[in-house]
Amino acid sequence: MTNASEIRLYRREGHYIPRVAAVHDLCGYGKCSLAVAIPVLSAAGCDVCPVPTSLFSANTKFPVFHMHDTTDMLEPYLDAWVQEGVELDAVYSGFLGSAGQVGAIQRLYREHPRALRVVDPVMGDEGAKYPTYTDEMCEAMGALVDGADLLTPNLTEASILTGIPYQGHDVSDDFVRQNLEALVGMGAKAVVLKGVIRGDGLIRNYVCGDDLDVCEVKAELLPYMLHGTGDLYASSLLAAVMCGRSLLEATEFAGELVRKAMVVTRYQPDFEMRGVNFETVLGDVCTLLKG
Repeated sequence: MTNASEIRLYRREGHYIPRVAAVHDLCGYGKCSLAVAIPVLSAAGCDVCPVPTSLFSANTKFPVFHMHDTTDMLEPYLDAWVQEGVELDAVYSGFLGSAGQVGAIQRLYREHPRALRVVDPVMGDEGAKYPTYTDEMCEAMGALVDGADLLTPNLTEASILTGIPYQGHDVSDDFVRQNLEALVGMGAKAVVLKGVIRGDGLIRNYVCGDDLDVCEVKAELLPYMLHGTGDLYASSLLAAVMCGRSLLEATEFAGELVRKAMVVTRYQPDFEMRGVNFETVLGDVCTLLKG
């Protein structure tokens, strides 16, 4: 069996800079999505190529926000990439603007068959879907599980994908394994299941490959929640992967980076609304390039 400490999804060679298509929304205010993925992956020495799935005035935690769905522009956008001969080493998808955008991601898979497929199935939290998500969009998101090299759902998203009823954050190891087995059974090659909380001051994430040898990664649980931490977690996890770290090392790195960013954010005005501040911890991401 292959332990998560031995799973390396990407091997970086020499001075080569890997190119990552980041298929996420762009949010004007409130740190999340492309506003997180671009700087974090860039700090890890990646060439980030954004594919904006929608434009938001502010993140969806704000009571008022404007959304512009970019579905209609994606086909000509990707057509232009083909004409330019763009090559990709990874396709990293997150929040989608419509069910039809799954087809754009699958197109990238077909056109770049050797690219790493990283799916952060951003659909909801705390047992509820995000306000812009429909049942059709959630069902479409499930199509990306099959063949994903890395899938990073929270407990709510795992429930949506698998149909296993949501049970909150305080769940047993058996429940975790049930979810992981279901997600691997749907075709995911490696899974990081996020956000198990059991009242002991820790947050637990679980990582496994398709052999279902499960590793638990613990981090300090801070007494507040912030918008955008899921995007920061997935982006820093991928940053470590693209720097050649094992899946277990990448999971540990992402958890600690998010914790540090949350501590910094606590001292900012309106910190619970504006999203996670990661700017002063980007230096930690840069250290991934040192071997």
